[in-house]
Amino acid sequence: MKKERVVIIGSGPAGLTAALYTARAQLAPVVIAGAQLGGQVAITHEIENYPGFPDGLSGPELVERMKEHAENFGAVFEFDLVESVDFSNGTPFHIKTMGEEYLADAVIITIGADPRKLGVPGEEEYTGTGVSYCGTCDGFFFRGKDIVVVGGGDSALEEGIFLTRFANSVNVIHRRDELRAGIQLQTRAFKNEKISFTWNAVVDEILGGENGGVNAVRLKDTVTGEETLHPTDGVFIFIGHDPNNAVFGDQIALNENGYIITDQRYRTNVEGVFAAGEIQDEIWRQVATSVGQGTSAAMAAIQWLEEHEAELQELDEVAAA
Repeated sequence: MKKERVVIIGSGPAGLTAALYTARAQLAPVVIAGAQLGGQVAITHEIENYPGFPDGLSGPELVERMKEHAENFGAVFEFDLVESVDFSNGTPFHIKTMGEEYLADAVIITIGADPRKLGVPGEEEYTGTGVSYCGTCDGFFFRGKDIVVVGGGDSALEEGIFLTRFANSVNVIHRRDELRAGIQLQTRAFKNEKISFTWNAVVDEILGGENGGVNAVRLKDTVTGEETLHPTDGVFIFIGHDPNNAVFGDQIALNENGYIITDQRYRTNVEGVFAAGEIQDEIWRQVATSVGQGTSAAMAAIQWLEEHEAELQELDEVAAA
């Protein structure tokens, strides 16, 4: 079992930034990176809205640069998966992964949330080349294009309205004959000349052309069962997100949607455990906001460790005796 000052669970932008800040504080953080470094960002084809990169860069490139930056100051990355945690007895916290066990004075949770998938043929194949789960991230690449938005809630309409800034047309595909979104959003969407609606329909397949991008979706009428082909240049899917909270059980306080509850200093209900990024942010979901949250959580953790230095050292001495 390894004893660490800080263990960071997750390696998206929030986790990578927290790793940088805690490493610069000479805490030698261990980052449990999961199966894929960078999380959702690592599968983003191109990022054009991250400050300081006016020409844009790919998601994998940004993730690798952030990892290298943190490593330069002493952060350690482990490509491993967390199987269980024990926060019940306070610090040091027990974290069990598939390959190791850790005791940590402080923990920063940055494990993120995953967009819900349609689970249809072509979805995975065209992710990043026509299939997207973030209008703010990818809308710019669909200037003058005809696109579809899948969903009927607030997120679908908010993103659909935003996408009209770039797209020639936005067709909202919804499985029912009425929307779940708020009335104000519905009113704005119905008034927008670029937005149209396809009711009582689900996407059964996403199709592409020889250029490697999306060129159509196969729709199925939920009432008649009839199938039709709908030409489109892009598919934006907004049917919700699932926070990756299962490993924590009931040890961390969650809101009604399953996101970790934090205060303004990114502290959870467990003293010494902090959270940042999409595991606690169900609103913005941007690289830049996650970076800021990771910074704040790291600084709060550093301050907490400094304030409890004598107590933590005494616990170490007792454990070593």
